[in-house]
Amino acid sequence: MREASFVKQNKEKWIGFENALENNAKINPDDLASYYIQLTNDLSYAQTYYPGSKTLLYLNSLASQAHQKIYITKKESKNKIVSFWLDEFPLFFYQYHKTLLYAFLIFMAAVTIGAVSTLNDDSFIRLILGDGYVNMTLENIEKGEPMAVYKSGSQVGTFLGITINNIRVAIIAFACGAIFSVGTIYVLFSNGIMLGAFITFFYNYGILEKTSTVWLHGTIEISVIVIAGCAGLVMGNSFLFPKTYSRRVAFMKGAKDGLKIVVSTIPFFIVAGFIEGFITRYGEQMPWFLAYGIIFLSLFLIVYYYIIYPIALNKASHIKPLEATSQTHPKSLLT
Repeated sequence: MREASFVKQNKEKWIGFENALENNAKINPDDLASYYIQLTNDLSYAQTYYPGSKTLLYLNSLASQAHQKIYITKKESKNKIVSFWLDEFPLFFYQYHKTLLYAFLIFMAAVTIGAVSTLNDDSFIRLILGDGYVNMTLENIEKGEPMAVYKSGSQVGTFLGITINNIRVAIIAFACGAIFSVGTIYVLFSNGIMLGAFITFFYNYGILEKTSTVWLHGTIEISVIVIAGCAGLVMGNSFLFPKTYSRRVAFMKGAKDGLKIVVSTIPFFIVAGFIEGFITRYGEQMPWFLAYGIIFLSLFLIVYYYIIYPIALNKASHIKPLEATSQTHPKSLLT
């Protein structure tokens, strides 16, 4: 590649990064490290093909500035955990909103398939949920207690068991992303079909309103499974679409980013487990406004933290990472 073409292809990226460094713009640490890797790759390329050029001098200077910004000694915040939840993770997750949308669409497509199949085939529900669960639920419906299953067991035992199981499902949804995202898609699809079949099963018996009891904990539970699916897609897609990285480096970065997303879901699974263990069992006796209040509050919490808040935080940032500003830095050696 000729030097002029190389500069034209990467000029905006370099200038954007330069201005970010000069203006002390707030950049996510992971993004800063990622941009530094890209910069050093470009520097190595220039050293090989354009020795002694102005481009090489410019990139060498820019790399030095970036190195100082990354490795400068700073006093660690005493509230590192709080900072992670309130600033670092939401700002980091903004870049994966499109992946979250894909995970949601896959899940909803499966829910639709499960619902339509159950409407048109009475045996489908037994294929998906199993004869044991269906027979038990039918017996409970005849007794007038369709949600009796949620009243069994101790409160603490149910809380711990459900929380651990939900975290296990999230980890599986993430880990299966290593199979080129196909594994994660399967987990999302299977859970979506089960949900669609379950809801339609109650609809067929004219007691759809009873499912509000399930949504007390299920709102967070289902939402976070989709988010864990997003984490799996992040890891799997990083290998399929490595962009400017080698597949090994891209996969390692995707696995790290996906794991961070999964970790963010753990507190929500704990909340869902608590609701199922201590509140869901009283759902049928609960006033409707209280039940739906819990459901809508849970939904708002998920939507706000994973969608609204990251967007607001990103807009509040000084600049968008690696996005060129309208003016070129006066010290720039690029022409």
